[in-house]
Amino acid sequence: MSNSILLQTLAGEKTERPPFWFMRQAGRVLPSYMKLKEKHSFWEMMQKPELGADVTLLPINDLGVDAAILFSDILVIPYAMGMGLEFTDRGPEFDVPLSERANPLEVLNPQPDKLQYIYEVIKQIMAKKPAHIPLIGFCGAPLTVLSYMLEGIGRSKDFPVTTTYLYQNKEMVKKIVEAITELSIIYAKEQVKNGIKVFQLFETHGGLIPWDLYQELFIPAVKKIAQAVRETGTPFIYFPKGIGAGIQDITPDMCDFLSIDWQTPMETARKWVDSSIGLQGNIDPRLLYADQKTIENKLNQYIDFGSKNHDWIINLGHGFLPDIPYENAKFLADWIKAADWKR
Repeated sequence: MSNSILLQTLAGEKTERPPFWFMRQAGRVLPSYMKLKEKHSFWEMMQKPELGADVTLLPINDLGVDAAILFSDILVIPYAMGMGLEFTDRGPEFDVPLSERANPLEVLNPQPDKLQYIYEVIKQIMAKKPAHIPLIGFCGAPLTVLSYMLEGIGRSKDFPVTTTYLYQNKEMVKKIVEAITELSIIYAKEQVKNGIKVFQLFETHGGLIPWDLYQELFIPAVKKIAQAVRETGTPFIYFPKGIGAGIQDITPDMCDFLSIDWQTPMETARKWVDSSIGLQGNIDPRLLYADQKTIENKLNQYIDFGSKNHDWIINLGHGFLPDIPYENAKFLADWIKAADWKR
């Protein structure tokens, strides 16, 4: 797979243009996905190997991205730890939130075999995907996963129960995080064994708490997961959304590439982040609500950065939003391939 522009970039090689893929690229922005959604539930699409593989690969044909990312969900870890999980029209819901348990550890019973269906999906993807397209694996980072486990729902952006619980139950939090981390490592390694070539850790709610508290409670777990993945020879991308100036404290033992959200300009990120760490990001997905001329004018501002930085993967500052026009998502992908990157 040496002809993969993504893997070449991750390996430090110079390429004619930056590689790109998009968070949430296999989802509601694609008309082909919406047709499948009319017939199948989210759980079905994740759990049936043939179907999960087909959904994963939709963006290859529909958008022309340089990599596929496993179609799954960050909440499969708490599901495999024994928490009852349902994906409803309102979002994911757990039967009883951990915050309502007197002793949360008593109800957590990690069962790695409950993740076996995901490896079957990966096998199907490997059998179907184009040879030059690598598969990206992932899991949720401990704070983000813990937030849903404590709240029981995913509809509150402020996660008030979580923040209160973190301050009131630090020692319990550390024990729960340890359990999440241990299963996440098993999960990540199994993804690698079954064929993924890149791994991303999603800390979607990294900005939920002060950076010093995050460092105390969650950075040790991030380092453990990163070490376990990198020991397999698999490049590791870390996406800590919302940590702001905290990216200055990201060290090379935490990741190979750091994914930057839209709040921090790429030029600033390059100055702040250790030079041995590559960067990914950081187009604001909401830009894609604009007309295509406006989109193009904004994208042109990335040319100078891209011409000077060969250790950059183009991505969004977070995932595609569900009502973004497909035509604009395709315009973005086509523009990246057609632009003169002055390399």
